[in-house]
Amino acid sequence: MSEQYELNVKIFKAFCDENRLKILELLQTGEKCGCTLQDELPICQSTLSHHMKILVESGVVEVRRDKKWSYYALSNQGAVAAGEKLKQLLTKKYSEQIQCICEVGV
Repeated sequence: MSEQYELNVKIFKAFCDENRLKILELLQTGEKCGCTLQDELPICQSTLSHHMKILVESGVVEVRRDKKWSYYALSNQGAVAAGEKLKQLLTKKYSEQIQCICEVGV
């Protein structure tokens, strides 16, 4: 798989789990410590770590480490990139749009 497809998989994998969506909602109010997230979710620490790894690798969440604590926040840059990627995937290419117009006779 090409590098671009691998990046797309990481981005969209971040949105394909109920717990990860809950985590994203929790982060909408600002940066949170991993322990705070764990208190809010019915999952164990290792499961939270797994979800956070996926979210950070996708680029939609940033992590800041302070000694032994990890603090997570939504990434504005990652959100824009994910939105653009989705838009690109769901938008017909210009040449296809011209072909459709020509076939309809507009």
